[in-house]
Amino acid sequence: MAKINKNYNNLPQTYLFSEIAKKTKAFQEKNPGVSLMRLGVGNTTEPIPSTIIKGFITGVEKLGNVDTYTGYGDEQGDTRLRVALSAWYQTQGITLDPTEIFISDGAKPDSANIQSIFGTDSIIAVQDPVYPVYQDSAIIAGHKIVYMPCTEENGFIPSPPNEKVDIVYLCSPNNPTGVVMTKKQLKAFVDYAIENKAVIIFDAAYAEYISDPTLPKSIYEIEGAKKCAIEINSFSKWAGFTGVRLGWTVVPMDLVIEGTEGGKINNLWSRRQSTMFNGASNISTEGALSVLSDSGQKESKKLIAYYMNNAKIIKENLSKLGFKVFGGEHAPYIWLKTPNNLGSWEFFDKLLKEAHVVVTPGSGFGAQGEGYVRLSAFGDKKDVKKGMKSIEENLKP
Repeated sequence: MAKINKNYNNLPQTYLFSEIAKKTKAFQEKNPGVSLMRLGVGNTTEPIPSTIIKGFITGVEKLGNVDTYTGYGDEQGDTRLRVALSAWYQTQGITLDPTEIFISDGAKPDSANIQSIFGTDSIIAVQDPVYPVYQDSAIIAGHKIVYMPCTEENGFIPSPPNEKVDIVYLCSPNNPTGVVMTKKQLKAFVDYAIENKAVIIFDAAYAEYISDPTLPKSIYEIEGAKKCAIEINSFSKWAGFTGVRLGWTVVPMDLVIEGTEGGKINNLWSRRQSTMFNGASNISTEGALSVLSDSGQKESKKLIAYYMNNAKIIKENLSKLGFKVFGGEHAPYIWLKTPNNLGSWEFFDKLLKEAHVVVTPGSGFGAQGEGYVRLSAFGDKKDVKKGMKSIEENLKP
């Protein structure tokens, strides 16, 4: 008799963003004439830059010609893109062999799937609050989870666990709090991982939003990180690939855990991808190559600057209104402390009903997120300004 994976019963009843969509839809149905300002879900909204669009077109045209048509690609990813990413890392002073880079259909699936190459009894540490996929995928797999509190008192930056864990998820710049870890703070985790033969899964999906050159964009800027860290990244927030889907994962040959030799973890991920993945889209790959071109990077930086200007507008306006806000300087998210000790969902409802602004309740990211909401800078500048004005004029004390 077939049986379900009962670990799914341990998940929250509904996925956070699905619940937000459900509540928003219900409000809209009751108030059909109301225009909502959506500052909740972290979904890019601006058009993909022209250089990158030309790359996609090239990919389509290649598929329409018998001489250039390609079917399945390499499970590890197009060699040209792996080489290009290796060169891109080199400009940051990081040396990676193309065989250490694996192209995928996005950072989110890799963040969950990477657990499959480690022991089923692995203990997993996650930040709290945390992007749901790290925690939920660990719950589904039946792993024990250790939470690393990120609070106002510690600047929303966690300390390494007090106990021995096997896998540590870190996200910097962080989703949802918008804060960035310093090299010193990351070094503490690298030292912990090496000492405990643990692996850090470092989500760098928002790294291109960092404008301070003293802050690390890659964990491999930290001495010793290649021995203990896997880095996951994406073009989604960098170049508007949320609907295109193209990311990558770096698994260094130097990465060694208990009972393995150098190259074993890299080989296991390669084996997993070969078995369960048929390679990233050929069209997406051509677009990604265009992102890494000189013009593609310049145009993508303009895109990032647009969203970060939105973040500045949100943070400055909310601060003037007396709200306590964090983030928004090196990440497209603003972390707002709810007023008058309101719960996260209470303040979500209040903003929705009174100001017609949609945000993300912090409690959906974990226990430490209660009493906060996340605002996203991914939106049209006019809507962002309209949303701030609505909060100022309509939110009741």
